Amino acid sequence: MILTIAAREWRSLFLSPLAWTVLAAQQGLMAWIFLLLVQDFQALQGRLAGVENAPGVTDLVAAPLFRIAAWSLLLITPLATMRLFSVERRARTLDLLLSAPVSAVDMVLGKYLGAVLFLWVGAGLAGLMPLSLALGATLDVGKLLAGLLGLGLLAAGFAAAGLYLSTLTVQPIAAAAATFALLLGLWVVDLQETTHRLFGYLSPLRHYDALLLGLVNSADLAYYLLFSALFLGLAIRRVDDLRLRD
Repeated sequence: MILTIAAREWRSLFLSPLAWTVLAAQQGLMAWIFLLLVQDFQALQGRLAGVENAPGVTDLVAAPLFRIAAWSLLLITPLATMRLFSVERRARTLDLLLSAPVSAVDMVLGKYLGAVLFLWVGAGLAGLMPLSLALGATLDVGKLLAGLLGLGLLAAGFAAAGLYLSTLTVQPIAAAAATFALLLGLWVVDLQETTHRLFGYLSPLRHYDALLLGLVNSADLAYYLLFSALFLGLAIRRVDDLRLRD
Protein backbone atom coordinates (compact mmCIF):
# COMPACT_ATOMS: atom_id res chain seq x y z
CA MET A 1 0.00 0.00 0.00
CA ILE A 2 2.89 2.37 0.73
CA LEU A 3 4.26 1.92 -2.79
CA THR A 4 0.81 2.41 -4.31
CA ILE A 5 0.33 5.72 -2.51
CA ALA A 6 3.90 6.75 -3.36
CA ALA A 7 3.32 6.03 -7.06
CA ARG A 8 0.10 8.06 -6.94
CA GLU A 9 1.90 11.04 -5.41
CA TRP A 10 4.77 10.64 -7.88
CA ARG A 11 2.37 10.79 -10.83
CA SER A 12 0.51 13.70 -9.29
CA LEU A 13 3.72 15.71 -8.90
CA PHE A 14 5.00 15.03 -12.40
CA LEU A 15 1.62 15.73 -13.98
CA SER A 16 1.67 19.17 -12.39
CA PRO A 17 3.01 22.04 -14.53
CA LEU A 18 4.30 23.66 -11.33
CA ALA A 19 6.56 20.67 -10.61
CA TRP A 20 8.09 20.75 -14.09
CA THR A 21 8.53 24.51 -13.90
CA VAL A 22 10.24 24.30 -10.52
CA LEU A 23 12.48 21.43 -11.64
CA ALA A 24 13.44 23.21 -14.85
CA ALA A 25 14.20 26.45 -12.98
CA GLN A 26 16.33 24.58 -10.45
CA GLN A 27 18.36 22.78 -13.10
CA GLY A 28 18.79 25.94 -15.15
CA LEU A 29 20.12 27.77 -12.11
CA MET A 30 22.41 24.87 -11.19
CA ALA A 31 23.79 24.66 -14.74
CA TRP A 32 24.49 28.41 -14.84
CA ILE A 33 26.27 28.35 -11.47
CA PHE A 34 28.19 25.22 -12.48
CA LEU A 35 29.55 26.92 -15.58
CA LEU A 36 30.55 29.98 -13.53
CA LEU A 37 32.36 27.77 -11.00
CA VAL A 38 34.19 25.91 -13.78
CA GLN A 39 35.22 29.21 -15.34
CA ASP A 40 36.54 30.48 -11.99
CA PHE A 41 38.44 27.22 -11.44
CA GLN A 42 40.09 27.48 -14.84
CA ALA A 43 41.17 31.05 -14.04
CA LEU A 44 42.71 29.91 -10.74
CA GLN A 45 44.61 26.92 -12.10
CA GLY A 46 47.76 28.93 -12.81
CA ARG A 47 47.98 30.19 -9.23
CA LEU A 48 47.09 26.83 -7.69
CA ALA A 49 49.82 25.01 -9.61
CA GLY A 50 52.54 26.15 -7.21
CA VAL A 51 50.52 25.73 -4.02
CA GLU A 52 51.17 22.67 -1.89
CA ASN A 53 48.03 20.65 -1.11
CA ALA A 54 45.99 23.06 -3.19
CA PRO A 55 42.22 22.52 -3.30
CA GLY A 56 41.06 20.53 -6.29
CA VAL A 57 38.12 20.70 -8.62
CA THR A 58 35.91 18.85 -6.13
CA ASP A 59 36.51 21.50 -3.45
CA LEU A 60 36.19 24.50 -5.77
CA VAL A 61 33.38 23.34 -8.06
CA ALA A 62 31.42 20.38 -6.69
CA ALA A 63 31.20 21.49 -3.04
CA PRO A 64 29.99 25.05 -3.80
CA LEU A 65 27.50 23.64 -6.32
CA PHE A 66 26.10 21.26 -3.71
CA ARG A 67 25.85 24.13 -1.24
CA ILE A 68 23.76 26.14 -3.73
CA ALA A 69 21.67 23.03 -4.42
CA ALA A 70 20.95 22.81 -0.69
CA TRP A 71 19.74 26.40 -0.66
CA SER A 72 17.49 25.65 -3.62
CA LEU A 73 15.85 22.91 -1.56
CA LEU A 74 14.63 25.60 0.81
CA LEU A 75 12.49 26.94 -2.03
CA ILE A 76 11.56 23.69 -3.76
CA THR A 77 10.56 21.59 -0.75
CA PRO A 78 7.66 23.82 0.39
CA LEU A 79 6.25 23.77 -3.15
CA ALA A 80 6.65 19.98 -3.43
CA THR A 81 5.08 19.15 -0.06
CA MET A 82 2.41 21.82 0.43
CA ARG A 83 -0.28 19.80 -1.39
CA LEU A 84 0.36 16.39 0.16
CA PHE A 85 -2.40 16.57 2.75
CA SER A 86 -3.76 20.12 2.65
CA VAL A 87 -5.37 19.83 -0.78
CA GLU A 88 -6.98 16.50 0.06
CA ARG A 89 -8.31 17.93 3.31
CA ARG A 90 -9.74 20.95 1.52
CA ALA A 91 -11.33 18.82 -1.22
CA ARG A 92 -12.58 16.32 1.38
CA THR A 93 -10.97 13.45 -0.53
CA LEU A 94 -8.87 12.68 2.52
CA ASP A 95 -12.05 11.53 4.28
CA LEU A 96 -12.35 8.69 1.77
CA LEU A 97 -8.76 7.65 2.41
CA LEU A 98 -9.24 7.85 6.17
CA SER A 99 -12.33 5.63 5.97
CA ALA A 100 -10.47 3.02 3.91
CA PRO A 101 -8.58 0.16 5.56
CA VAL A 102 -5.29 2.01 5.21
CA SER A 103 -3.19 2.79 8.25
CA ALA A 104 -1.90 6.27 9.02
CA VAL A 105 1.63 4.89 8.72
CA ASP A 106 0.98 3.71 5.16
CA MET A 107 -0.59 7.04 4.18
CA VAL A 108 2.20 9.16 5.61
CA LEU A 109 5.07 6.99 4.39
CA GLY A 110 3.53 6.64 0.93
CA LYS A 111 3.10 10.37 0.45
CA TYR A 112 6.52 11.00 1.98
CA LEU A 113 8.22 8.54 -0.37
CA GLY A 114 6.59 10.16 -3.41
CA ALA A 115 7.78 13.63 -2.37
CA VAL A 116 11.29 12.46 -1.49
CA LEU A 117 11.73 10.71 -4.83
CA PHE A 118 10.77 13.93 -6.60
CA LEU A 119 13.33 15.93 -4.61
CA TRP A 120 15.97 13.26 -5.19
CA VAL A 121 15.50 13.59 -8.95
CA GLY A 122 16.51 17.25 -8.75
CA ALA A 123 19.39 16.47 -6.40
CA GLY A 124 20.61 13.65 -8.62
CA LEU A 125 20.57 15.79 -11.76
CA ALA A 126 22.59 18.46 -9.97
CA GLY A 127 25.03 15.79 -8.84
CA LEU A 128 25.62 14.63 -12.40
CA MET A 129 27.09 17.98 -13.40
CA PRO A 130 30.38 17.64 -11.46
CA LEU A 131 30.78 14.11 -12.82
CA SER A 132 31.28 15.58 -16.28
CA LEU A 133 34.56 17.09 -15.00
CA ALA A 134 36.02 13.60 -14.70
CA LEU A 135 36.72 13.77 -18.44
CA GLY A 136 39.44 16.39 -17.93
CA ALA A 137 40.19 16.57 -14.19
CA THR A 138 40.72 14.36 -11.18
CA LEU A 139 37.71 14.21 -8.90
CA ASP A 140 37.75 13.26 -5.24
CA VAL A 141 35.12 10.54 -5.49
CA GLY A 142 34.84 10.19 -1.72
CA LYS A 143 34.00 13.87 -1.22
CA LEU A 144 31.63 13.80 -4.18
CA LEU A 145 29.70 10.82 -2.81
CA ALA A 146 29.62 12.34 0.68
CA GLY A 147 28.18 15.55 -0.77
CA LEU A 148 25.52 13.61 -2.67
CA LEU A 149 24.69 11.66 0.49
CA GLY A 150 24.32 14.91 2.42
CA LEU A 151 22.08 16.41 -0.26
CA GLY A 152 19.88 13.31 -0.26
CA LEU A 153 19.57 13.27 3.53
CA LEU A 154 18.83 16.99 3.56
CA ALA A 155 16.03 16.51 1.02
CA ALA A 156 14.61 13.63 3.06
CA GLY A 157 14.57 15.69 6.26
CA PHE A 158 13.06 18.74 4.56
CA ALA A 159 10.33 16.60 2.96
CA ALA A 160 9.38 15.13 6.35
CA ALA A 161 9.00 18.61 7.86
CA GLY A 162 6.96 19.85 4.89
CA LEU A 163 4.69 16.82 4.97
CA TYR A 164 3.90 17.31 8.65
CA LEU A 165 3.08 20.99 8.22
CA SER A 166 0.82 20.06 5.29
CA THR A 167 -1.31 18.00 7.69
CA LEU A 168 -1.98 21.06 9.87
CA THR A 169 -3.87 23.21 7.38
CA VAL A 170 -6.25 23.05 4.45
CA GLN A 171 -4.45 25.90 2.68
CA PRO A 172 -1.44 24.79 0.58
CA ILE A 173 0.02 28.31 0.54
CA ALA A 174 -0.07 28.42 4.33
CA ALA A 175 1.65 25.03 4.47
CA ALA A 176 4.34 26.21 2.04
CA ALA A 177 4.95 29.42 3.99
CA ALA A 178 5.17 27.57 7.31
CA THR A 179 7.57 25.00 5.84
CA PHE A 180 9.83 27.68 4.39
CA ALA A 181 9.84 29.63 7.66
CA LEU A 182 10.68 26.54 9.73
CA LEU A 183 13.45 25.31 7.44
CA LEU A 184 14.98 28.75 7.03
CA GLY A 185 14.91 29.28 10.78
CA LEU A 186 16.68 25.99 11.40
CA TRP A 187 19.14 26.75 8.62
CA VAL A 188 20.27 30.15 9.86
CA VAL A 189 20.35 29.32 13.57
CA ASP A 190 23.94 28.18 13.14
CA LEU A 191 24.89 31.46 11.42
CA GLN A 192 23.95 33.68 14.36
CA GLU A 193 26.73 34.05 16.90
CA THR A 194 24.28 34.37 19.79
CA THR A 195 22.46 31.13 18.96
CA HIS A 196 25.40 29.18 17.53
CA ARG A 197 26.52 27.66 20.82
CA LEU A 198 23.08 26.87 22.20
CA PHE A 199 21.19 25.72 19.11
CA GLY A 200 23.87 25.22 16.47
CA TYR A 201 23.56 21.43 16.61
CA LEU A 202 19.91 21.72 15.51
CA SER A 203 20.90 23.38 12.24
CA PRO A 204 21.03 21.17 9.13
CA LEU A 205 23.74 23.51 7.82
CA ARG A 206 26.34 22.35 10.34
CA HIS A 207 25.85 18.66 9.55
CA TYR A 208 25.65 19.27 5.81
CA ASP A 209 28.90 21.26 5.73
CA ALA A 210 30.68 18.37 7.45
CA LEU A 211 29.54 15.99 4.70
CA LEU A 212 30.67 18.43 2.00
CA LEU A 213 34.16 18.19 3.49
CA GLY A 214 34.01 14.42 3.03
CA LEU A 215 33.56 13.78 6.76
CA VAL A 216 30.93 11.06 7.13
CA ASN A 217 30.31 10.31 10.79
CA SER A 218 27.52 8.65 12.71
CA ALA A 219 26.49 11.84 14.54
CA ASP A 220 25.58 13.64 11.31
CA LEU A 221 23.78 10.62 9.87
CA ALA A 222 21.87 10.13 13.13
CA TYR A 223 20.84 13.79 13.10
CA TYR A 224 19.16 13.51 9.69
CA LEU A 225 17.53 10.18 10.51
CA LEU A 226 16.13 11.52 13.79
CA PHE A 227 15.05 14.76 12.09
CA SER A 228 13.05 12.83 9.49
CA ALA A 229 11.68 10.35 12.04
CA LEU A 230 10.50 13.16 14.34
CA PHE A 231 8.39 14.90 11.72
CA LEU A 232 7.10 11.65 10.23
CA GLY A 233 6.04 10.56 13.70
CA LEU A 234 4.24 13.86 14.25
CA ALA A 235 2.53 13.51 10.87
CA ILE A 236 1.34 9.97 11.68
CA ARG A 237 -0.07 11.15 14.98
CA ARG A 238 -1.81 14.05 13.26
CA VAL A 239 -3.43 11.77 10.68
CA ASP A 240 -4.59 9.44 13.45
CA ASP A 241 -6.17 12.44 15.19
CA LEU A 242 -7.94 13.45 11.97
CA ARG A 243 -9.30 9.91 11.62
CA LEU A 244 -10.66 9.94 15.17
CA ARG A 245 -12.35 13.30 14.62
CA ASP A 246 -14.07 12.06 11.52
